[in-house]
Amino acid sequence: QHHHHQKNENAADGEAKEAHSHHSHSHRSEGEGQEADSNHLHSHHHHGDPSEGESKEDHNHHSHIHRHEEPSEGEAQEAHSHDDHGEPSKEETEAHIHDHHGERSAGEAQEADSHHSHSHHHGEASKGEVQEAHSHDHHGEPSAGESKEDHTSSHHSHSHRHGEASEGEAEEAHSHDDHGEPSEEEAEAHSHHSHGHHHHQSEEPDEGHDHSHLHGLNEGALAEMDGKDFAHLIEDMDGYLCELATAQIRDGLHVLGKVPDGDTMVDMLQALTRLKNLDIPSLREAIAEMFGLDAPELLSNQGARLSFDAPSILSRLADRPLATAGDVIETIDELAKHLLALLASDNFDPAAIPRNVTATFPGLGDNAETADVKTALNFVCETIVPSLRETTLEITSLLGALNGEFVPAGPSGSPTRGMAHLLPTGRNFYACDPQALPSMAAWEVGQGLAKETLSRFLAETGSYPEHVALSVWGTAAMRTHGDDIAQIFAFLGVRPTWQRENHRVTGVELIPLSELGRPRIDVTIRISGFFRDAFPHLIPLLDDAVNLAIDADEPPEQNYIRKHFIEDLAKEQDEGKARWRVFGCPPGAYGIGLLDLIEAQNWKDESDFATTYINWGGYAYSKKDPEGVDARTEFTYRLSSVEVAIHNQDDREHDIFDSDDYFQFHGGMIATIKALSGKEVKGYFGDSSNPAAPKVRDIKEESLRVYRTRVVNPKWLESIQQHGYKGASEMAATVDYLFGFDATAGVMKDFMYEGVAQKYALDKSTQEFYERCNPWALKGISERLLEAAQRGMWESPDPETLEALKQTLLQTDSMLEGRSEQQP
Repeated sequence: QHHHHQKNENAADGEAKEAHSHHSHSHRSEGEGQEADSNHLHSHHHHGDPSEGESKEDHNHHSHIHRHEEPSEGEAQEAHSHDDHGEPSKEETEAHIHDHHGERSAGEAQEADSHHSHSHHHGEASKGEVQEAHSHDHHGEPSAGESKEDHTSSHHSHSHRHGEASEGEAEEAHSHDDHGEPSEEEAEAHSHHSHGHHHHQSEEPDEGHDHSHLHGLNEGALAEMDGKDFAHLIEDMDGYLCELATAQIRDGLHVLGKVPDGDTMVDMLQALTRLKNLDIPSLREAIAEMFGLDAPELLSNQGARLSFDAPSILSRLADRPLATAGDVIETIDELAKHLLALLASDNFDPAAIPRNVTATFPGLGDNAETADVKTALNFVCETIVPSLRETTLEITSLLGALNGEFVPAGPSGSPTRGMAHLLPTGRNFYACDPQALPSMAAWEVGQGLAKETLSRFLAETGSYPEHVALSVWGTAAMRTHGDDIAQIFAFLGVRPTWQRENHRVTGVELIPLSELGRPRIDVTIRISGFFRDAFPHLIPLLDDAVNLAIDADEPPEQNYIRKHFIEDLAKEQDEGKARWRVFGCPPGAYGIGLLDLIEAQNWKDESDFATTYINWGGYAYSKKDPEGVDARTEFTYRLSSVEVAIHNQDDREHDIFDSDDYFQFHGGMIATIKALSGKEVKGYFGDSSNPAAPKVRDIKEESLRVYRTRVVNPKWLESIQQHGYKGASEMAATVDYLFGFDATAGVMKDFMYEGVAQKYALDKSTQEFYERCNPWALKGISERLLEAAQRGMWESPDPETLEALKQTLLQTDSMLEGRSEQQP
């Protein structure tokens, strides 16, 4: 399957302005629909549409205006306006990127804003006091054919007013005009767990700062903040918006055999060069290194103000001050796109690279610092572009296969994950050498995922989890060469060993506690049916790892899996059963079984999901019983003590609301553990889309990300509607998956249901689209939203919204009757 993707990478104050795109192969196995059907990906632009009566052209060409009224002593007064138009020509020596201004008074942080019109009013504030009225009006992504510079100066209206506040108080009124979000009641406006800002630099910085302390903020918490804490809050909100802005989402569906061209080609190339490709440097990192900057470090906290002065040439190219790490990343990404656009105008002729580099970086074009940039651009011209132009092979190979002809083979995986060498598509792809899983590279990623998981749990609870559960899919194992298996080994404190000559795995060995530096974690594993069939040899390897940890002569407080084993034996449990940790479907079966309950509305609470989840997944697999044995009692016992339910995703080419398998496997596990234990369980989502910087989020946090970046993003809604009947079906499926995840894991908030109702069911233009293309989709969406309200999942819906949904449902009946009457 062939995916096109686009992604926006502009990070100033959470606004993305670059479109990226990617190709990828994806595998769909029986019972595993996690790889969304072939589609396009483009970046989230977390914004709304032009105001009523404003044309898109007007909307995309507003000037920046910064006005500071009545500055208090020590404050500067500034009026600044920009009117930027047009794409840079090859002759341009400076790429105008973006206007962005911000200032910080003592003990206060103000977001550095850009786009549309900004207005900052600063009054008097006593020391350590902050009062803020903060509004965001987010706008859309540049339309096809619109230049980046045109769009750069268009979006976002911020108003910051700092006035008087009583001593020790910080008062905030914060509203977003963001597709109906967030509501006053929303406690997780920007995600994650309890507030208490700790400014730190990770030894292994990930692509995006941890904003987990923003979770659960309320007026009381804000009122207790001093100026410094509030400044940190603003910094982290800015960083969170930057992360949303750079999120990668689908841009419609892929058309078989269609070669990307124009802006789509440029966007795709930028996405494919975002990470390092084998020995080819990342274009983003190469540009950063030209200026002596470390891109991963900048990405680790995009909201942070720079502790150094940005290079003068970079500020000059940006034509604005660069105050935060996000500003710098945004500028670097704009320069990368500028270079690729110039190459596109030269038909990707490698001979044009030196000239374009010199034109983009005046005075640096012939320096040694540009060597990596030129290497990355040569890779684009000589390898990636020719491969993308062979996308027509998809149709050629399909017709050849149907005609009984040979189809050339090729590797599979996720090109957007630093694997552009997998292109072109249209080949009979193969997966991997099963005996080499987990690979050495996967071992590094798995260790990172385990470390992030344990660090997050430790920060949230003050202790390590004794028992975690992980769902493992076969297709992910193929793409990553075993990240999930490596993470399990890392939890247990064992490492794989490889044969030197061919890097095949020969076994596992125990990591000494002195080297591990923490207790060994007990792990229960729920494998998919496809994993069982595709990697049967990994089940004995997992069993060996479990038994190695159990049999280690170590203190129980440092070896939780041994501790639980000893406790089980004390309860007179069979020793063999006490060692079981790998569970899955009965032989020949696939899936979880929850989808049938959801579709038939045949459930009341988590206990119904738990019964089905255990019945479908309660077979134990081990070295002794490779064919599986009924172990529903033992599976129930294992899950009842799990503290964290984990599922990983290795790319951003699809998301958790793209398939029912996400809520069945992960949501089902969370619901089952909650039903069995009677306690809330943590659900963690592992993201290894950048293998060098894996990160872990709470599942509710990830749900908010996907909701804001794709589900209600007008760019995605517009792109998916281009596909008519199928596009409407995709929209209806998204609502079903939102509902399923909420039913199992409780991830939805009222403002999210309200936003979906307004965008998917009640918007007049969208209703016209359904009536024209697929009224059945509108009927399904309306019924699902009304069911959410009826079940109390949508706790306090607006009565007017509910009534409008009921009327819409009645209208769909009329639409369908009209269609029936038109039938011959």
